[in-house]
Amino acid sequence: MQDQHKAYLYAGISVLLWATVASAMKISLAYLDFLQLLFLSVSVSLVVLFIVIVGQGKLKNVFKLPLKAYLKSAVFGLINPFLYYIVLFKAYDLLPAQEAQPLNYTWPIMMTLLSIPILKQKINIQNFLAILISFLGVLTISTRGNLLGFSFSNPYGAILGIASAVIWALFWIYNIKDKRDEISKLFLNFLFGIVYISIALAAFSSFPTFSAKHYMGAVYVGLFEMGVTFIIWSMALKKSTHTAKVSRLIYLVPFLSLIVIYFTVGENIQSSTLIGLGLIVGGLIFDNINFVRLMEKVLKRKKTKI
Repeated sequence: MQDQHKAYLYAGISVLLWATVASAMKISLAYLDFLQLLFLSVSVSLVVLFIVIVGQGKLKNVFKLPLKAYLKSAVFGLINPFLYYIVLFKAYDLLPAQEAQPLNYTWPIMMTLLSIPILKQKINIQNFLAILISFLGVLTISTRGNLLGFSFSNPYGAILGIASAVIWALFWIYNIKDKRDEISKLFLNFLFGIVYISIALAAFSSFPTFSAKHYMGAVYVGLFEMGVTFIIWSMALKKSTHTAKVSRLIYLVPFLSLIVIYFTVGENIQSSTLIGLGLIVGGLIFDNINFVRLMEKVLKRKKTKI
């Protein structure tokens, strides 16, 4: 099979898996609080990343890094998985999945905005219009179509949904500047992250009692939101002859996710959600050139052993 065909295959698998995780998070939060879900899912992801690193023969290198690399991972681990998923899971706890997922999906637009001061990117009229279109979609979803009344269905949940997009965009931008191997870097971030999460769990929650039914959702989130899917998506980007050929497939995720939410969570999909999501994705497609350029910066970095 040609590399580009493999790239499409890996990207398609990633899209299908990511389309299911919003439902898995919402269902899991019916049995676990957001800190319990975070602890279990990150633990599963950490095990997966450890197995991958051992399989790639990179474990020795992971523990032979200079102190500066560990300090960097300590900071990154505080952002992702700790802060990002606390905010995201709490948003899913407060909002219907059909609202939380599209709000989080504004992260490429947030990346465009944040790249202006951080990466010194220039914004043009196309970028500006894309941002306006997407934020009109955000308002449509958050107010459930009551734009004139400007009455938010759950202001705190909406703020958290948008905040999760900002945090993820920040993480991506600073990740661009980190030259280390992606999988090894993510493993160290999650290793520090589990320490922060454990402290928060002990302080504000409790370790969840075992239940196969309740743990199943957390395992699914850990595997397919944080662990395996990220690795598959990375393979798709590396195999593709051009980033845009696979990156545009990511726009299918929120629409497929709504279908899964309808059948698994049982939410009636609001017309305001469909219209708002259409506006958000329309803005993202309109801004696609800028988004792809930022993605390519990740792929064109100089590779090091770790």
